[in-house]
Amino acid sequence: MDTLAVAARYAPKIQPGDVLSVQVSSLNQEASSFFNPYTSFAIADRSVQPSASTSTTPLPPQNGYLVDNNGFIELPVLGKVNVSGQTVAQVKEQLRESLKEFLKEPTVNIRSLNFRISVMGEVTRPSLFTIPNEQITLLEALSLSGDITIYGRRDNVLLIREENGKRTFARIDLTRRDLFNSPYYYLHPNDVLYVEPGRARAATADRTNQLLPIVLSGLSFLAIIASRFY
Repeated sequence: MDTLAVAARYAPKIQPGDVLSVQVSSLNQEASSFFNPYTSFAIADRSVQPSASTSTTPLPPQNGYLVDNNGFIELPVLGKVNVSGQTVAQVKEQLRESLKEFLKEPTVNIRSLNFRISVMGEVTRPSLFTIPNEQITLLEALSLSGDITIYGRRDNVLLIREENGKRTFARIDLTRRDLFNSPYYYLHPNDVLYVEPGRARAATADRTNQLLPIVLSGLSFLAIIASRFY
């Protein structure tokens, strides 16, 4: 049996511009409600929309806490809390300890509402995807987009990543085994995947560009002939 180690699972760090959903619960539901101002808004939104409604908007509005430029979110009662550079698990524990002063046996659930990746180029369904569990691999992202078309290059997928004010461009060969050890195997928020077209696609485009003027000229000629007889 052939085995290969996989890259360590990626835990995203919270950074300015992120939007976090923070849900607090405890043994006293009424007391917990003071820390969940967005819950009532969500219930109200659902009550005015049809249950079977669907949205084609790629970036739906989200009720959550925006991490400001200094890395803080502002919570009811607790005030400003610094969350930048921490994982979701670390912030959950930090808030749980702070809430013990106000609630009995508090629990905290935090989710990132803007973990998104883009898949473009020679794939079946290029799109922007929101990842609810904050964990996705490069191969899973390609699966979401319907996989690479027969015209796409699997040996030269471009990944664009922006972190800490820097933009990284990485070329990835999906046919190599070391893909699973790559630092790009697990995608980060706002990653962009671009699958380049191969030579077959370029040849098809060239033939189309060559034939189109000929076809248009032929149609124009037929139109002129027809106009003289009618």
